[in-house]
Amino acid sequence: MADPRVPGTGLVEHVISAHPWLPWLAGAAAMGLSGNRGARRAALRGTGSLALASAAAAIAAKSTSGRRASGQYVARALPCGHTASAAAFVTAAMLESPWLGTALAPLAAAATAARTGTRSPGAVLEGVAVGVGVAVATCRWWPLHVDRPADSARPNVPVPALPAGRGLIAVVNTGAGGDTPTEAELRTLLPQAEIRVCESSVDLHLVLGRAVKDVLAQEGGALGVVGGDGTVNAAAVLASENGLPLAVFPGGTLNHFATDLGLPTLKSTADAVEAGFGGAVDLGRVTGDGLGTYFLNTFSIGVYPELVRAREARETRLGKWPALCVGLLRVLADGTSSEVTIDGRRRRLWLLFAGNSHYEPAGFAPSYRRSLDDGLLDIRIVDGRHPFARTRLITAFLTGTLARSRVYQATTATRLRIDGVGRTGDYTRDGEVSPAADTLILDKSRRALTVYLPAPE
Repeated sequence: MADPRVPGTGLVEHVISAHPWLPWLAGAAAMGLSGNRGARRAALRGTGSLALASAAAAIAAKSTSGRRASGQYVARALPCGHTASAAAFVTAAMLESPWLGTALAPLAAAATAARTGTRSPGAVLEGVAVGVGVAVATCRWWPLHVDRPADSARPNVPVPALPAGRGLIAVVNTGAGGDTPTEAELRTLLPQAEIRVCESSVDLHLVLGRAVKDVLAQEGGALGVVGGDGTVNAAAVLASENGLPLAVFPGGTLNHFATDLGLPTLKSTADAVEAGFGGAVDLGRVTGDGLGTYFLNTFSIGVYPELVRAREARETRLGKWPALCVGLLRVLADGTSSEVTIDGRRRRLWLLFAGNSHYEPAGFAPSYRRSLDDGLLDIRIVDGRHPFARTRLITAFLTGTLARSRVYQATTATRLRIDGVGRTGDYTRDGEVSPAADTLILDKSRRALTVYLPAPE
């Protein structure tokens, strides 16, 4: 056997043996940088499952090792950790992306087989069972995302079919973050579309406003936008106000609206533009004290604006997702609840979330919408009156008892009035932080936006 103390002989094997999660974390990093949304979700679920499985394996090993010496405990625990880590990561990846999980399965099998030389078959199977069980259990708290159109994503509003993109003016926001598509990528799909690039130093609203005027000056055209949810929000408001169909091309850090429309890729939107299928969806509306604006996905007050600011302060150094995790820890530790009046009732809360149409699942992590034209606001509140509200919220979330928790409340509404919001400082809509007026009224603008949708199979 190679001596790990001798440079170049068994060093890699020694490191992997001591840290069975290392190759899987490296794989998760590669998946996260791939640009494929399914691979990114697989990386996130895989990493979380791996961490939980490693902890569960260590607890199981400790409980069966009794009062043995610490050296014997480590020798017993690590093999279970190897197989649990491998099984958890690959199972989680397969849940999110079957093709990716299938590709990783031989690596997990090899890692499992390698442990049979030092552990009994029963111990190896125990690790596999722990890993698979933990990965599957994550679906209880973090439901699988389904890349499919919402129920409302049916062609029910006439929109012009634009072969090769003729008549489409599309604005590409290069400052949208994430893997923003280039002009060349879009032109390959729609060679006759007019594509205008908005650099980060240019006012996006100015570029979109000019594009709208030019679309209106021609007959049978459409507005297109390439960017994340914040960019799409700006284009959607202008398209709605001017009665133009909007082609939403996902191209930012967050693309929840495009995904819920059933348009997860540039090609899916390009196909819809050429085919000429469309529908009408709701816009969430925020008014009050001279304010009038819209949201495509979500509105919130409470600790979420603080989380956005904490993320933005760190994302240049850490990247968006690591900055989000660090910001979440800081906000949970330092955040404070706010006092507001909701429909005449005084409330103390940590968070108020309002979704444009009903979100699923019913728990604390709203992920997707089956309908975008139901006329409803999805309201979720984390109550701050109860002692240890944060601790109780996290405990209920982890134990799957959130629906019965007094800290968390979920309902639907068509209108909501919130007074005293100015004291909270800010609110967010579609991930953008804005100063809050003292009174805000939330409601819906029914079927106000016409969008291109996937052609039915």
